[in-house]
Parts: sequence; structure tokens; C-alpha cells
Amino acid sequence: MHVTLAEELMLLSLDDESGVAKDAATAAWAAAGGILAELVLAERVAIEEGRLTVTDRTPTGEPLVDGRLARLDEWAAGRRSGKAKAADWLTRDRSTVVADTVARLCERGLVVEERRRALGIFPVRRYPEADGGAERELRARLAAVVLDGAEPDLRTAALVALLHGSRLHGLAFPDLPRKQVEPRFAEIAAGDGAADSVREAIRAVQLTMAAVTIATTVAATTAATM
Repeated sequence: MHVTLAEELMLLSLDDESGVAKDAATAAWAAAGGILAELVLAERVAIEEGRLTVTDRTPTGEPLVDGRLARLDEWAAGRRSGKAKAADWLTRDRSTVVADTVARLCERGLVVEERRRALGIFPVRRYPEADGGAERELRARLAAVVLDGAEPDLRTAALVALLHGSRLHGLAFPDLPRKQVEPRFAEIAAGDGAADSVREAIRAVQLTMAAVTIATTVAATTAATM
């Protein structure tokens, strides 16, 4: 089963029993970056100096990725020349990427949707594990490259770089201190495993997250002083 980078990130984020997403806000940015990196790996999108170009509109055969390709193509066509910035797309995409990614995990039978009402009023959805095979394989692969020093393939290197760039080391290794695993994450992220174009996608995620954090902090500070 070919599971996309965004789906792998959400498998790591979703608690197996409760179905609640851990580090949900950051995981949303990482998932958006994961689909963008997926499009780059599939040679459908190119990123240069932070700007996006759709280079091939041919579907990949993966519904989650192809849906994003169509949306991205339409969005980029509406931008003025040179104005289709990766950061702008990620900011737009993060609001819906988690729901779409989790829906795909449900279609695959990897998680199951549970609906309930909090306090008997507010609708809540949770996504506990239904089939743990894909996540076990994923965690074993991460352990092999991060803990045992195995050489990562291109996709695993991209996933590690996304986790490192989003500071989501704890999703991959919740029982280990960050200082124990972070150096190896950094080594893989900086190595040759992740192609330059993928690094551009990951860098766009980092820069966008940083900009949003600064804007949120400034807004909160301004509100507190009014």
C-alpha cells in the first residue's frame, strides 16, 4: 500500500486509541507541506526561490495528491506571473488538508471515523486506528534510519525532513527525548536523501509557520495592550 507523506504524518499524529490528533496545528502545516513535497517528487510541481510552477497536469493515480494538483493548478493560474508563492499556497491549503487526508485514511481502512457530541451538544469527530499495519511499518522504517543509522530512501528522507522542519520529532519517537534524536533528524534533512526541490517545499513550510507565529504573537501583544 502506497501511503502518501501527508497520510504518514497524520498516522503519526493521530492517537491510536482516542483518535485525537496530537500537535494538531503544527501537523496541519506539515501535512500541507507533505502533499506539496509529494507533487514535487512526482514531478508535477516545481519550486524555485519560493515560487510554484505546475509542470505536469497528468494525474498521478493517487486521489489525495491529484485533488491537490487540480486545486493548485487552478489557484496558480489565477496568480499574476511570478506571484504563485509556496507560502501563500500552504497558508490556503492547511485549513482543509487534515480533513481530506484523514478522509483518505478512512477510505483505506487505516482509521475509522467516530462521531459523538461533547457535552451532548457539540459534534466531535475522532479517528482511532482500524488497521495498524501501515503505521507499524512506518515507525519501523523511521527507527531504522534515525536510531539504527540505516540509509533512508528518498521518501523517508523527505518525511524525516518534514518532521524535523516542523519540530515534530516527538510524533515519531514519543518515548525518547528530542535531544537524543534531533541530531540524526538534522543530518538526514541536510543530506542528499531529500532532493533540492523537496527541501524548497519543506523550507516554505518552515518560513510560513514562522511568519504565522510572529503575526499571531504580534496580534496577541497588541490586543493585550489595548
